[in-house]
Amino acid sequence: MKLKTINSPDDILEIISEIGFLPFFANDIQGFSIEENIAPKYWFSGETDGAWEWKGQLAGSGKCMYGKLFRNKAGFVSREWIPDFANYRRDGYDFEGFYEDGHARYKDKDVYDEIEKHGVILSKELKRRLNYRKDGNKGFDTVITRLQMQTFLCIADFEYMRDRYGREYGWGVAKYSTPEKMFGADFVLSAYDRDPKESEIRIIEHLKKTLTNASERQILRFIR
Repeated sequence: MKLKTINSPDDILEIISEIGFLPFFANDIQGFSIEENIAPKYWFSGETDGAWEWKGQLAGSGKCMYGKLFRNKAGFVSREWIPDFANYRRDGYDFEGFYEDGHARYKDKDVYDEIEKHGVILSKELKRRLNYRKDGNKGFDTVITRLQMQTFLCIADFEYMRDRYGREYGWGVAKYSTPEKMFGADFVLSAYDRDPKESEIRIIEHLKKTLTNASERQILRFIR
């Protein structure tokens, strides 16, 4: 499969809209990632913005969801496919029911509740509030990744350090939110009238049509 060469955030959004799903990094499905299709000067460059800067712009656009969504690695889901993807990944649960039925851990609940309370919160502030530090709680990255994979959390944007001239530098610090806050609860839950298995089948059949070089086994591995 050959995607268009990516030269702008609009190119990324066009691919997301067409396929519905787009991982940031190379994976089992050859050619299906931003990494493999972006013009080299926009991958890592100290001279111009590129994929690493565009991800925050896209995450906050309202046109797609961004986070560690595919095998614990970053990627995008189009707005169109968020409801089915959430229904499938959450197995038809809201977070409270998910936790009460024993599918989430107490640390997951603490993190989820804190983010839900604030709406959007910077990861370093979240760590401070929940005592994730050298002599405190451990495993923050595991918890925050698990909640994204379950689609209970997503990344809303990134915040960068600035030099004395006001220029951004370094790796962006993630701001976390919930899909319900970002896109509206009614919209996110709009596929909950379907059995989660039906949502899974809808996603698989769609990707079979768009990822023509991928086997069903690769597609299943990707979405799970």
